Amino acid sequence: MPHYALPTLLLLTSLAPAAWANPDADCKCDGKEESAEVSHWTGGGELGFASARGNSINESLNGRFNLQYTQGDWIHSMDLFGLRARAEYRVEDENGGVTRRAETTANRYTFGTNSALKLGEHRQFTTALRLEQDDFATYDWQQSASVGYGTRMMDGERTKLDVQIGPGFRRAHNTQDNQTESGLIGRGFVGLKFDLTENTELENKLLVESGKYNTYTQNDLGVSVAMNSHLALKAGLQARRNSEVEADRKKTDTLTTMNVVYRFK
Repeated sequence: MPHYALPTLLLLTSLAPAAWANPDADCKCDGKEESAEVSHWTGGGELGFASARGNSINESLNGRFNLQYTQGDWIHSMDLFGLRARAEYRVEDENGGVTRRAETTANRYTFGTNSALKLGEHRQFTTALRLEQDDFATYDWQQSASVGYGTRMMDGERTKLDVQIGPGFRRAHNTQDNQTESGLIGRGFVGLKFDLTENTELENKLLVESGKYNTYTQNDLGVSVAMNSHLALKAGLQARRNSEVEADRKKTDTLTTMNVVYRFK
């Protein structure tokens, strides 16, 4: 079975509830339609670019786009992330000549989608799908799908803390052995949002997927400062760890970013 067949099927399954939803669910009981100003969509994107010139040439580009759709008791979300870096440097050969050599040093893309069914004010039944392509990792691609239970542990004016836990299934390609590993996993997620000031927000997301072959952990920490209702500046630190890697590779990768963020409601 092609390695993209499972995630395609699961993606269609996770988005299906939006199509099943009652089209009249947003109408008020007295027959009056809901105000046209209310939108079910929220989301935004962020972009960062760095360039250096001189004896060597370095360029780095990273971007993210997220989207959320809410209707009735269903919440659907999608997240896209991309990172690409390239370096060009001078190399002296044995005859004393100098040539320029260019290499791609980072090439990573991730896609995630989640659907949640509200079971109460702070409880949810959740489904999650994650796809990753990383040309420079021991696992050059990973795919995981899971179901679980989620709850909001804290719901204050300034602090919100969400926790999810549940079982899942993962497929990943190990470049060291050139084998595709498949197996059950346990998935855990912790999301924290804290308003430092009226226009400054701290956000931290921790994801853990643990199975027989590997434990994958990713933590995203970000601090954003809003310039207006749509634009913000964001500093971020991402740490990713695979417990099983090749002997000559590090288990943990970090990425530091400074991006411009656009949000819409």
